[in-house]
This record gives sequence, C-alpha cells and structure tokens, in this order.
Amino acid sequence: MKNNSKSSDSKQKVSTLTTKRFVIRKNLIGKNVTIKFTTKDNKTYTYNHDKVYSANKERFENMNCFKKYKSYTATNNVPTFAREFTS
Repeated sequence: MKNNSKSSDSKQKVSTLTTKRFVIRKNLIGKNVTIKFTTKDNKTYTYNHDKVYSANKERFENMNCFKKYKSYTATNNVPTFAREFTS
C-alpha cells in the first residue's frame, strides 16, 4: 500500500492511502486517513478510516481477525456496514 498524497485539514494532516482492498487497521485509528481502493471490477471507493471505525468500533473489536492481526480487510467489495461512509 502506498501513501501517495498529503494535504492539511485545519490543524490535523489528512493522508490518503491507496490500496487494492477495503481495510481497517488499529495502527491507522486516530490518524484521519482517507483510504481509496479499487475493486477487481474497477470500481473505486473512498472512505474516512476513522469514521468507519468509530461507527463500527464494537463490531471490529469483537472480530477474531481484528484481535489477532489488528486489521480487517474485504477484498472484493465494501462491507454493507461501511457503504454509507463511501464516496
């Protein structure tokens, strides 16, 4: 994954991370990262990592993958619980 652009948003930096899958990572929480990813069907989605995490915090914290690997990924599409946060 590449961190390919940075811009300022008031006092906090906003980073954009470009990836091939939907991802929520513990090490990105609180960093105001915007994630942009393209599916295998060539559909591009953009979402704010912190907003998706905050709205679904309990869900993520209860997932075995999040406990063990400190991340959650979805390769083929945006999970239904996160679709309202995408553009």
